[in-house]
Amino acid sequence: MRIGLDVGGTKSDAVAVDETGTVVRRVRLATGWGPDAVVQTVLDAVAALADDGGVDRTAVRSVGIGMPGQVVPGTARVVHAVNLGVAELDLAAAVGPALGVPVRVENDVKAAALGAYVLHGGVGTTGYLNLGTGIAAGIVRDGELWRGARGTAGEVGHISVDPHGPLCRCGQFGCIEALAGGGAIAERWGRRAALPVRDVFDAADAGDQTALGLRAGLARGVAAAVRVLVLTADVDAVVLGGGVTALGERLMADVSAELAASAAASPFMRSLHLEERVELLPAGSPAAALGAALIGDVRDTQLDGAAALTSL
Repeated sequence: MRIGLDVGGTKSDAVAVDETGTVVRRVRLATGWGPDAVVQTVLDAVAALADDGGVDRTAVRSVGIGMPGQVVPGTARVVHAVNLGVAELDLAAAVGPALGVPVRVENDVKAAALGAYVLHGGVGTTGYLNLGTGIAAGIVRDGELWRGARGTAGEVGHISVDPHGPLCRCGQFGCIEALAGGGAIAERWGRRAALPVRDVFDAADAGDQTALGLRAGLARGVAAAVRVLVLTADVDAVVLGGGVTALGERLMADVSAELAASAAASPFMRSLHLEERVELLPAGSPAAALGAALIGDVRDTQLDGAAALTSL
């Protein structure tokens, strides 16, 4: 039995995966703020999986954790996880003794990329594009994560695609994240809303000119990221995930229209069939927790292409 956790800024998702690759139990709970609270969240999640006989603790052989922030290569040390109030935390040292099994940690987007790859069929090359507060991607080829020379492979959010576009927090203008990141859109929208990007879409449907511009920029940014992933890594598929994808077909329709427009203007782009290579991660999919479970078991960090996970 392998356990995987996706530790998010507000909620944590935890799954138990059996020897056949099937998710046998899943729990969600609130994430605490600060290093001590994050450690307690991990311990509580593992305990919750075992409640009511759900998972036999003695059968657990590893725990994998996906977290925002930077993970120091070859370690379980997370730095700059600002959304969790964590400047630096060695999770293996913090929770390993209590759990009594190997603990491994990966960046949450990279973990989700691995989960998305398996859910997509576990063959070829998959690009996972996370559309959340920020924008980032993960690339998996033949079951292996591509991290790059310094671990920054997939940081497509900070590719500038419009030098006259909005200022990005990285200091450049017109970055993909400045156009399509949920945080950037909410800041430019400037109105109180529980779900700012959805509020923008609703206002755009009602004809609000500011909202129409923001919505068009989002589609342009996502389409640009799709093109980057296909043109640089020639991925078989680009799987969209993250909070912004809760918009579902409203988002997909805009992105497809943007990709269709570029295809209409260029025979080369048309030959890439980009619209056919983009898909949404199923709503509620535990991709990040699934990927973390596989990363937790070092024997599975390179996946058998014939294997497939079944989610609850």
